[in-house]
Amino acid sequence: MLPLLERPAPGPARRATQEDDVLSHSDPATGLPVGPRAPRMSETATATAPAYTSEEILAAVLKSVDDDKAEDIVQIDLRGRSDVADYMVICSGRSSRQVAAISEKLVDRLKQDFRLHTKMEGKETGDWVLIDTGDVIVHVFRPEVREFYQLEKMWLPGSAHRGA
Repeated sequence: MLPLLERPAPGPARRATQEDDVLSHSDPATGLPVGPRAPRMSETATATAPAYTSEEILAAVLKSVDDDKAEDIVQIDLRGRSDVADYMVICSGRSSRQVAAISEKLVDRLKQDFRLHTKMEGKETGDWVLIDTGDVIVHVFRPEVREFYQLEKMWLPGSAHRGA
């Protein structure tokens, strides 16, 4: 028989969950985001090294996907609208192979330039790859998959800027 786990006493002394710690940049009264998050330090940064901002990561992402010939690049500003990230980038590759290559090169460049370890999902199939940098979320689609999901429609209202 398993022993009973001790639960913290209810009330203000009770410790918040880990999720509450992560989403601490929300207004506790309304639960709505209160603005952009503070810049993060790279894993190997020291006190003398500058912190990187979400804008710097966004610029690196946009340059990388453009250099790798991604098509129909859309940048969406999520600041003040979502706790998930500050920006979202959506782009397309012409084939599964190009989608995987765009994604892999982006992750490598972010690791090299910012020493940033990102999370990537979907590279094996190459239909839709999601790259989470923490501050910028990147979706790389094959055109047919992008058309099917129409992810931009959920986030576009007045805040997207189409790239080259």
